[in-house]
Amino acid sequence: MDHLTSYSLLNSHQSAYCKHHSTEIALLYIHDHLISAIGSQKVSCLCLLDVSAAFDTIDHDILIIRLSSWFGIHGSVLSWFKSYLSSRCFRVKCKTDLSSWYISSYGVPQGSVLGPLLFVMYTTPLSTLISSCSLNHHLYADDTQLFLSFLPTHLDSSIDHLHNALDRISSWMTANLLTLNFSKTEFLLIGFSKQLSKINNSSLTTSHSARNLGFIFDEHLTFSDQRMPWTVANGER
Repeated sequence: MDHLTSYSLLNSHQSAYCKHHSTEIALLYIHDHLISAIGSQKVSCLCLLDVSAAFDTIDHDILIIRLSSWFGIHGSVLSWFKSYLSSRCFRVKCKTDLSSWYISSYGVPQGSVLGPLLFVMYTTPLSTLISSCSLNHHLYADDTQLFLSFLPTHLDSSIDHLHNALDRISSWMTANLLTLNFSKTEFLLIGFSKQLSKINNSSLTTSHSARNLGFIFDEHLTFSDQRMPWTVANGER
């Protein structure tokens, strides 16, 4: 971490596993952008990407190359990472039955200190790709959020732009053995009722609300669908 912070190598669009960053930072960043767009009479498309079993499919060879080429890790230190990742075994238990041992060639160790950090380093190039597509975005671990603001009259061209970007993102994930789950990816169009009423025939299937890092975002940012995380019984919390 000293090496990454000293040379400013941490992804500025990633809030997970970074000091002074949290889900709160990620949510405020996105909320502030969306509120600013609404104040400019624009509509925003918020896209919440779903990546399937992301931590389990990291390719060790790609990760080692990335540690070297993107983060300047070489020599003995790189060998430590190779040793840490190699020859890890697992087996499956069903009641009293155990499978044979298998060597795990993919993924990072669950519950480890290094695992989450290695994941965010592995996916750092994704931010570079998204930025090159002229899309705003923020990540929290494997939760990737894209947002694009536009005038209602520019809906068609903006949605085409988003589709093209999603194709490039999907191709990058495939090349890096990650899987973008389109069936669970959600889209919200967010803005004033007057601005949203001007939008017709969108090629996107959108939701009126969606859960984002524990908060429920709705199309007008009222948070009216948000439920308290506790129950009230007999007048006590």
